[in-house]
Amino acid sequence: MSIPLSGWFQREDIDFFYQQAGRGVPFFFQHGLGADVTQTFGLFRPPAGIRLIGFDCRAHGRTRPVGPEDKIRLGAFADDLVALMDYLNIQKAVVGGVSMGAAVALNLAIRYPGRVLGLVLQRPAWLDVPRRENAAVFGAIAGLIRRHGARQGLEMFKKSDLYLRAREVSAANAESLAAQFLHPRAEETVARLERIPLDSPCRDRAEWRGLKIPTLVLANGQDSIHPLDYGLTLAREIPNAQFKVLTPKFVSVERHNRQTQRFVEQFLLRHFQALTRKVLTP
Repeated sequence: MSIPLSGWFQREDIDFFYQQAGRGVPFFFQHGLGADVTQTFGLFRPPAGIRLIGFDCRAHGRTRPVGPEDKIRLGAFADDLVALMDYLNIQKAVVGGVSMGAAVALNLAIRYPGRVLGLVLQRPAWLDVPRRENAAVFGAIAGLIRRHGARQGLEMFKKSDLYLRAREVSAANAESLAAQFLHPRAEETVARLERIPLDSPCRDRAEWRGLKIPTLVLANGQDSIHPLDYGLTLAREIPNAQFKVLTPKFVSVERHNRQTQRFVEQFLLRHFQALTRKVLTP
């Protein structure tokens, strides 16, 4: 993959950091809770004819300042993505994401159907209501950070039943939870751990059935944060959605990432091959 190009765009007094790589059909691939653009750019390399784009959501990565806490929600993140599309003069794009990024993409597809060519939902952690288990664990992490700071909070979390139970299911999940304490801005951005898990991309799954776009859903088993059943449910309810099972990361990160690359690339080229040819033709 060519070296990603970085940039900034301003919206509501916030400087949003974004990256893009490749040329062709635009594909916005958004990161998960507590991550940033390096997550999705590390997962997927755009093939010829695909332009990969992603940005650091509010309270994430290099996007600053945090801004109003009531805007730390999935719908606002989707609005920010549409604002970036406008800034880049992109009328329609494929949208997708990992975990929280998948929820942002789904919210956008429902609310802005005229802007979406296709949808990629990887390891979804939301359906049409918040997942109580995730809200509880992320709320507990936020509470430890607020009361004890990130460093001491991590020490306490690693002794907690929440952490030990997560390790029983997946060491990778447990470490991803512990990593929430390790971010340089963990204390500054703690509101994201309180607010996002209590949100949902929509309040009625009947809205999924109105999606008339190519959709790919990726999920894996043995994941306490992103249940396999959530992926199966979304793939069943969204008309003509394609479903693929990934190797869990705790089994093999390399295989998980390689499958992500293959499945997403095949999906994009299968459904948008004609558009890629049109973009690449002089």
